[in-house]
Amino acid sequence: MTFDYDLFVIGGGSGGVRAARVAAQGGAKVALAEDDRYGGTCVIRGCVPKKLMVFASEFPSAIEDAQAYGWTVHSGGFDWSAFQGKLHAELDRLEGVYRTILSSNGVDTYDARARLADAHTIELSTGERKTAKHILVASGGQPVKPDLPGAQHAITSNDIFHLETLPKSILIIGGGYIACEFAGILNGLGVQVTQFYRGAQILRGFDEEARGLVSEEMIQNGVNLHLGTNIMEMAPVDGGYRVKGTNGSDEVFEQVMFATGRVPNTSDMGLEEAGVQLGRKGEIVVDEYSQTGVPSIYAIGDVTDRVNLTPVAIREGMAFVETVFNANPTPVDHELIPTAIFTQPEMGTVGLSEEAAREQEPIEVYATSFKPMQQAFAGRNDRVLMKLIVSQATRKVLGCHIVAPGAGEMIQLAGIAVKMGATKEDFDRTCAVHPTMSEELVTMKTPVRTA
Repeated sequence: MTFDYDLFVIGGGSGGVRAARVAAQGGAKVALAEDDRYGGTCVIRGCVPKKLMVFASEFPSAIEDAQAYGWTVHSGGFDWSAFQGKLHAELDRLEGVYRTILSSNGVDTYDARARLADAHTIELSTGERKTAKHILVASGGQPVKPDLPGAQHAITSNDIFHLETLPKSILIIGGGYIACEFAGILNGLGVQVTQFYRGAQILRGFDEEARGLVSEEMIQNGVNLHLGTNIMEMAPVDGGYRVKGTNGSDEVFEQVMFATGRVPNTSDMGLEEAGVQLGRKGEIVVDEYSQTGVPSIYAIGDVTDRVNLTPVAIREGMAFVETVFNANPTPVDHELIPTAIFTQPEMGTVGLSEEAAREQEPIEVYATSFKPMQQAFAGRNDRVLMKLIVSQATRKVLGCHIVAPGAGEMIQLAGIAVKMGATKEDFDRTCAVHPTMSEELVTMKTPVRTA
């Protein structure tokens, strides 16, 4: 049987675009369909605009610090519309880059919604039907709101970049990294931020000591954080929304934002009808090669709900091309992925938390918390944390956790060592770079505890 394409990709995010480009560069005939903007969650409504907002939100404290260092600085107010205009211009530019990448590599693109008609056939919302030897689903995920009275009035992280004006007050519901990042961003931009999280501590799944410090610093920076608290109902009133909390609170907020989870974009795509198995959250079930139970259909990225990070989706896309088009079966490596959370303070982590490592084997914990020189000189009480989890048996560094300004930059480099299997003695043999915060990673001599 002859097909219109060797590969048809559904989804124009980072993973789908990378797979399409690399397959096309190798000589495959490739098409890609995207019914929204090219670049996906990360570029259009995630990592990129969020990080630019983080930068914008950090200037008030930087201006205060400049004064402490002897500079005469006069800060005006923050012009949201001016920033937003530049932000959207940058996102338009990046979307153009993604479109150019595809067209310059000979990938046919369809600005349409795609669904499966069968294991080799794609049905587009334009009415066209295309066939492909291989189909790659890279349709990503989206935020969801809980089913409770008034929830339809709230916004999600998708909407935050499109607000016409910054609210004077906002309630953010959730305790994951998206909720915590936007709490810090909006707080820095001058919004009165209240955050509800139903759990005992924010950033569930991360190292307990590290997330505890992030929580403390967020509160110190002005975020009104309520743990063990959830929303019961919300209703529109003059000036915003009246929200009742499980802690007995009854307040009005100008905006309410839910950051309570994301779901894979798999609804009404014809997946199950084509024989593709979906999991409990609607995620596509795949093997270590990203292949579904239908041999011609593969899936990568957030739609598989494995490790929902942009660089992981890109690596999954590369592994897919190696496996299917280069006859080099390449399983996806999800071990020891370094990651950063752009809370304020930032957190970088790779490997096991102290809690997870302790359950696995006897460990030593090396940790230090201190006031960084730059902020301490400016009179601020910010604290940072450097932490290594070490196996007693092999001396390997099982986990590295950093809470500090620039933690994302530091963990990228520490991640190389941890991924290579570096031991505590390898860290000790490395000469310190002085004066830096990260030198503490190679100068901690005595464990603070063993377990």
